[in-house]
Parts: sequence; structure tokens; C-alpha cells
Amino acid sequence: MPEPGASPLVKAKINGLALDVSSNSPVVVLAPEDEDLILPIWIGHFEAWAIAMELSGVTSKRPLTHDLLNGTIRDLGATVDQIQVTDLKEQTFYAKIVLARNGDRIEIDARPSDSIALALKAKAPIFVRHDLFQKRPPGSEQADKYDPEALKERLRNLNPEDFGKYSL
Repeated sequence: MPEPGASPLVKAKINGLALDVSSNSPVVVLAPEDEDLILPIWIGHFEAWAIAMELSGVTSKRPLTHDLLNGTIRDLGATVDQIQVTDLKEQTFYAKIVLARNGDRIEIDARPSDSIALALKAKAPIFVRHDLFQKRPPGSEQADKYDPEALKERLRNLNPEDFGKYSL
């Protein structure tokens, strides 16, 4: 729950998924359901891939991390009640995954990108602390909307390597 006096949580939707060409980083854009505000969150390439797959309805041959987490939560008798983007500290966003199990509420610290992917998989609502949103830049109303069919087609033609190469 938010701290006393903190900005309220509002229900949000994914309003876009794009690539920031200046940093070559994916950005997920959240927006309240009934206000002209946005919240861009820069995320990792693999998380963007997972979110894009869920938005477009494309399934993976093998479980991705959010598939595994959703299945584990379900098998333990819990459900994903909601996810919350709760804070911004030193240019880092914080989120919580809120589980419901046998009448109990369990809050788990998480990254927003992982939380959003899980929310999509579990069909759980996304909430954001209202004061984290910013006014939409003029002329951006259509620029950040995603087209699920176009996204699905782009995903069919992409290889995971297109999101960048990583090594441990």
C-alpha cells in the first residue's frame, strides 16, 4: 500500500512500446485509462521482447521467465492480483507484484519491466502512482500507440539476436 500522504495509485494501460533511437533502448509507455498523461519507462531488450510477444499474442516454443513465474505462482495456489509501479529513485523505477493467496496479500519487490510482462501473462491490472505520470508531449497522441497486428508481423520477422547480443 502507498505510504500515508503519498500520491494515489491509478489504473494504467500499456499505451506503447518503442525503441528510443538515441539510446537504442526499448521504452514501454504507460498511461492512465482516463487522463492525457504518460509514463515512459526504459527497459531491457529481453523484457521488451517478452512484453511485445504478450501484446501481439505470439507464444514462445519454450516458457519465458514471466511464463515460468506465472506458472509457479499459480501452482503455489496464488494469483497475481495486480502490479504496481510505486516509486522513482535516482532514475530507477520500482514496482511491486501483488499476489493473493487464501485471503492473504503478498507484495514482492520487482522491476517494472518484469512486472508488466507478468501482468500481461496473468491478465492482471497495472497500477501506477499518479505523480509519476507526466503530461503527454504535444502531437504524440498517435506516435506511441501500438498496432497489435503490425507488432505481431514485426515479431514474426525478428530474431532474438535483433535485440542485441549479450554474454555473461
